[in-house]
Amino acid sequence: MAHATMDMDAMLAKIKDRQWALADIDWNAPGAETITDEMRPKLKAFMADLCWIENVGARGFAALAKKAPTPTIAEIYRYFHAEEQRHANAELALMKRWGMLDGDEMPEPNVNIRLAIDWLDAYSDDMSLSILGTVIPMLEVALDGALLKFLLEEVHDPVCHQVFEKINNDESRHIAVDFAVLDMIGHSDLHRLIVQFVGNIASPALIMGMIMYVPLLNRMRNNIIDMGLQPEKLYNAMKRFQTLGERGEKTWRVPTYQLLKYHGRAVINPRNPYHWLANPMVWASDYYPKMLLRPIPSWFKELTHEPAA
Repeated sequence: MAHATMDMDAMLAKIKDRQWALADIDWNAPGAETITDEMRPKLKAFMADLCWIENVGARGFAALAKKAPTPTIAEIYRYFHAEEQRHANAELALMKRWGMLDGDEMPEPNVNIRLAIDWLDAYSDDMSLSILGTVIPMLEVALDGALLKFLLEEVHDPVCHQVFEKINNDESRHIAVDFAVLDMIGHSDLHRLIVQFVGNIASPALIMGMIMYVPLLNRMRNNIIDMGLQPEKLYNAMKRFQTLGERGEKTWRVPTYQLLKYHGRAVINPRNPYHWLANPMVWASDYYPKMLLRPIPSWFKELTHEPAA
């Protein structure tokens, strides 16, 4: 397969051209009544998680912008950072529309997402491009892919569909760039990639990261099943990580990609002994001492469901 490099200048122009604002959407249009009281509690928890996952993505892109291989890609990542925050704001606005938030109430993230944000705040700026550049696409493909599909099947509010059409279009650009950069990383010196990987794997930061990441994915899997969704949705989304990676000419050389691909296969297989480890970690994280969690980071206060231009 010929190595097709993405034209990043054209991509940046397209991203600038496709910006949208919460004010573009009529938040009072009919359709909110399609959310039944029966759906509301689970949907509220689901939306809260989704809103926070957007923030995990935003924080990841902020770190990636500092590591970007070119100034154009750095600029793209800064746009993606802003887009993820806009997605979170739009999801808050939907929660508000559906009567799930009182006044200025902010949805509470589950403990695994809190731990993920703590980890990103503490360590992501020191992670190499090859680690961050693999973890972010995995989260984007698996979580966004599965969660958004679920929402659009279960929720019949036209405003929700309008919002997620915009979010999906943004995400498809994020994923295209993520995998193009992953392939660029794969083109770099193999010796350096391995040295970076080994150096990072042995670091407390990455060990902490795995302890955070394993229960995060399993909790999402369990939540999806609890909501009555076929886990295949999540599985197909995780398989997509592998499929998209295989399209890149040199992506296979990135050690983190191989590790996450293998991990994704373990998550997908309910009979894999991996779950004997992962599910107790989900259970244990519920007992994680709240006082050990850092305060919710200040940048989260910037979130608002107010439609801004």
